[in-house]
Amino acid sequence: MLTLGVVLLHDNARLHSAAVTQQLQACFQWEVFDHTPYSPDLVLSDFHLFPALRKWLGGRSFNTNDELQDTVTTWLNRQAATFFAECIGKLEHWYDK
Repeated sequence: MLTLGVVLLHDNARLHSAAVTQQLQACFQWEVFDHTPYSPDLVLSDFHLFPALRKWLGGRSFNTNDELQDTVTTWLNRQAATFFAECIGKLEHWYDK
């Protein structure tokens, strides 16, 4: 299913449900999956990104916010495409549930 084109999964936030956004999605023929108003199982950052980041940051301390931001940005940039592909695979599993 994910190889057939662009599929969007987003909540019903005002920016996502705005007429301009919906027109753009229709123009590009992007499919939009239904998303419950609150579904923590489908929040990519909660079940894939943050646990890995939390594990990597474990035990470290930072003197400034800039130092923390630089460290997190560096970590994100170092993640291989497989890290993010694995996340999408997990999303597909949770969505099917």
